[in-house]
Amino acid sequence: MPRAASRVRLDQPRPARKRLLPEYDPEAFGRFSERIARFLGTGRFLVWMTLTILLWVAWNIFAPPALRWDEYPFIFLTLMLSLQASYAAPLILLAQNRQDDRDRVTHEQDRKQNERSIADTEYLTREVAALRMGLGEVATRDWIRSEFVDLVKEMEDRRSVFPPEPASESDEADR
Repeated sequence: MPRAASRVRLDQPRPARKRLLPEYDPEAFGRFSERIARFLGTGRFLVWMTLTILLWVAWNIFAPPALRWDEYPFIFLTLMLSLQASYAAPLILLAQNRQDDRDRVTHEQDRKQNERSIADTEYLTREVAALRMGLGEVATRDWIRSEFVDLVKEMEDRRSVFPPEPASESDEADR
């Protein structure tokens, strides 16, 4: 029976394994990287970076030799700037990727909204056309007036062709 115990059960989830790397929340890390990228793109960052470099250089030139930590070629300063750039670039790219994802979702929603608007517009266009066709069959005030004018002209034409007979007294009695 020892063989049955080592068999993998497919109907049950695997037990959690210990991970060597620490776990982190990708969303929180993404928000953090966006804040850093937003700060790196400001004038405030450039001013602080410039002041830091000027103080670094000034200290390592004018301070007493025992207190200097980075002599003239400023190799440690170069290392620190390279380290800052090596972290800033991926964080900026991560923030850009997150912004691209948001833009993609926004564009997709806009596209769907445009499709709905186009469908609504086409529906309303068909309805207006149907109403126009229906109104084309309805007798309008102008059409009725023109028919009355035509009837009056026709009656006047008949009067000229068939003049009215003088009224006789017998007609008046019949009425």
